[in-house]
Amino acid sequence: MMYEFVKMQGCGNDYVYIDARKYQIEDPAALSIKVSDRHFGIGSDGLILVASSEVADAKMIMFNLDGSEGKMCGNGIRCVGKFVYDFWGVKKEILTIETKSGIKTLKMQIGENGEAVGATVDMGRAILSPQLIPVDLPGDTVVDREVEVDGKNYHITCVSMGNPHAVLFENGVDDLDLPSIGPKFENHPMFPESVNTEFCEVRGKNLLRMRVWERGSGETWACGTGTCATVVATCLNGLADKGEDVRVILNGGELVINYTDERVLMTGPAVVQFSGTIEV
Repeated sequence: MMYEFVKMQGCGNDYVYIDARKYQIEDPAALSIKVSDRHFGIGSDGLILVASSEVADAKMIMFNLDGSEGKMCGNGIRCVGKFVYDFWGVKKEILTIETKSGIKTLKMQIGENGEAVGATVDMGRAILSPQLIPVDLPGDTVVDREVEVDGKNYHITCVSMGNPHAVLFENGVDDLDLPSIGPKFENHPMFPESVNTEFCEVRGKNLLRMRVWERGSGETWACGTGTCATVVATCLNGLADKGEDVRVILNGGELVINYTDERVLMTGPAVVQFSGTIEV
């Protein structure tokens, strides 16, 4: 079977995008594993299908590089917005995208050539209840909570942005051995659905440096929901101010996050790398 695809990235968080209106894909999990392979496939953090929706302008169906299905991807959804705006021709400044974490609203950023270059995404409310994140710890919230992972004590703050996150504040995040540390959090029994883990360093007022270990994908160059969760955690720990724009430096670029009790706004780029066909 031949599939046409578009490779896009947001801050280096790259996915292969396929128009699900055009193709009926019986095993998208297997296809994600195939296309994500950086030696024998296209190379990506996973596969995103852009499908029709009865309740929004489009539907995002995403799979990680290990074939597991994800609920939401902040960088991916900006690229879905670009796909819908540029390739489907839905020329609306405000787009709605259906995800497994609900319907998200995007305000598209349009370049001088008339193509979408990025978006501000209303990611909805941050979820702080441990039962809903989920994380198997007592209390109404998990903020600056000391836990033991692989014999070492860490302080974590847990947030869900439609998927679970554990945020740690560390100095020297660039020197951390994430391939060693990340899987210990991802597979820890306190996280019944596993977890995305963010390692954050405060570098100035409303300026953060973050690296992320994503469940099912390993370290990625960026994670939109993880960046949102990190800013929420930073505010909850008194290290940034609610309602103010916070710049987050990621391996692949920068995102700007604004957190209030009502919603989290994420602003960042959406870039086409190349397009083509693949035979599977």
